[in-house]
Amino acid sequence: MDATPGPRRTPTDPPEAISPKRFHDAEGVDDWRVLYWGAHAFFRAPTYSAGAAFVAAITSRDEVAGHEPDIDLRHEGVAVKLISRDVRDLSTRDVEVARLISAVAREHGLVADASALQVVQTAVASPEGADVTPFWSIVLGYVRPNRTHLVDPLRRGSSVFLQPTDAVGPQRGRMHVDVCVPHDQVHARIEAALAAGGRIVDDSFAPEWWTLADAENHKVDVTTWWGRESTRLDERRPAD
Repeated sequence: MDATPGPRRTPTDPPEAISPKRFHDAEGVDDWRVLYWGAHAFFRAPTYSAGAAFVAAITSRDEVAGHEPDIDLRHEGVAVKLISRDVRDLSTRDVEVARLISAVAREHGLVADASALQVVQTAVASPEGADVTPFWSIVLGYVRPNRTHLVDPLRRGSSVFLQPTDAVGPQRGRMHVDVCVPHDQVHARIEAALAAGGRIVDDSFAPEWWTLADAENHKVDVTTWWGRESTRLDERRPAD
């Protein structure tokens, strides 16, 4: 299924917002996985210089430079995140740019590795009316893009989810970690965690998330885009 837009639009019109499912159903995006707040890819590079040359090549393309993806160059390779900030969601433009970036990666001999992708978030629960946002914002140096999240303004560190206590189930604790992984990697990640001494506490929300715990009962939600409201475009995700 292709994710190309229907009606003709002018260049100044915002792109058409699409669901994670529609992104993954599009042709030419096999290198990419939808995680929290965007489509992500990681391209292994044989050397730092090879990764830098790839970054220079993709940012020289007007389609990529105009979209301003988040690009992280490391010795191991290049991580790229796409999100359409003008619609605060995935869009048809993200599909087009993802295809272009993957094509340039192939030209440069870089290989995508979806197993390296993840997004980590810390959830902090507090009673209604207990405004802890100023404290967490100042102590972390984060900004607040919406009512429930704090994010690193340079989008490097883990985000913080300010979770209302009425949304916290029994025996959940006041803080936990969310780990968003590719939908086709989640079962392998859970099996590895169980083999490392973890246990499944709750799988009633699967495939949206599975709650795991370590031997000391610290909780982790291993999550994917499967089953989320965002697959129906019913919620907005922080784009910054």
